[in-house]
Amino acid sequence: MPRLQEQRELEIQFFDVDRLLLDGQNPRLSAIGGARSQDKLVRMLWDEMAVSEVALSIAANGYFKEEPLFVVPGDAKKPEQKGKFIVVEGNRRLAAVKLLRDPDLRQAVKATDLPQISAKQRKALDELPVSVYPDKKSLWEFFGFRHVNGPMEWDSFSKAAYVAQVKREYGIPLDEIAKRIGDQHSTVVRIYRGYVLLEQAEKTTDFKREDRVANRFHFSHLYTAADQKEFQDFLGIDAQRFLKDDPVPKSHLPELEELMVWLFGSKADKRPPVVETQNPYLNYLRRVIGHKQALYALRSGISLQRAYAISLGDDRRFQEALVKAKDSLQEAKATVTTGYKGEKEMLKVMEGILDLANSISEEMRKKARG
Repeated sequence: MPRLQEQRELEIQFFDVDRLLLDGQNPRLSAIGGARSQDKLVRMLWDEMAVSEVALSIAANGYFKEEPLFVVPGDAKKPEQKGKFIVVEGNRRLAAVKLLRDPDLRQAVKATDLPQISAKQRKALDELPVSVYPDKKSLWEFFGFRHVNGPMEWDSFSKAAYVAQVKREYGIPLDEIAKRIGDQHSTVVRIYRGYVLLEQAEKTTDFKREDRVANRFHFSHLYTAADQKEFQDFLGIDAQRFLKDDPVPKSHLPELEELMVWLFGSKADKRPPVVETQNPYLNYLRRVIGHKQALYALRSGISLQRAYAISLGDDRRFQEALVKAKDSLQEAKATVTTGYKGEKEMLKVMEGILDLANSISEEMRKKARG
């Protein structure tokens, strides 16, 4: 496939706004919830993607004709798309123009703080500059560079959705996608692996993204976990099988749903995620699922931190506790002249530490003597 910049120079035409449709299959919109009606897509963009900033700029300065919308012909088999064009690049700008031109639409999406524009300004927005392409496939490389590894970078889930679209709809292998957009092959594989896993979880288990506890969908938790052998073993798959659709065998679907709830929680069941942040909690979980007793403890309701401590075993827990205690005492020593004000309570605490340290030291000596 020739590269986009080698195909032709940019050709700009002007189309009536009413001929332009928002793209419900845009990967960034799919991160929020997928295809909807045109008005609902405007609402989505308004709520989630800072359309107000674009609209205010257009209201103040007009639409810059040097920034055309990239469009493809609508599906002639669909009456609502016949004779119209889908905006593949520039959905925020189109939504902003639609809101500025239509007071009823502003009211419907509660965009009431946008300024009213004059009749002259509205007429200037009757037509917008566009660059027409035959289909989305002819634009995939441009979007990959621009949004996956370029100046207008998407969030990780939107990137993964786009990589999946290019691989499945256009038949482009993952290594070729990475090469064309100038990204690391390992990065493309990792986010695709996480996307495939999420798809299967939403299709075959009761997990749904909308039921997560956090407002933001922390997709990086999932694709990072999917890259690690302990999680792959937990789900009954290997790294290569992970790149196929529905990689988790039916026998391990309960584990898949369990993992999703540990990562993202469940509002319906009032269960917070055990992975509060990726570091260190995802590593804690990775250790726990590979340890039978620790996993049982986590499933029984014990905290992830406590389950992690169980997974370490007494010998490692002892070693880590001593190292931490020494670090804490060294910090206390460094600040004693400025931090200690002569409180008797603090002196008693230190004396208790000495007694405890002597007791531990004595037990250690006995074992060392054999």
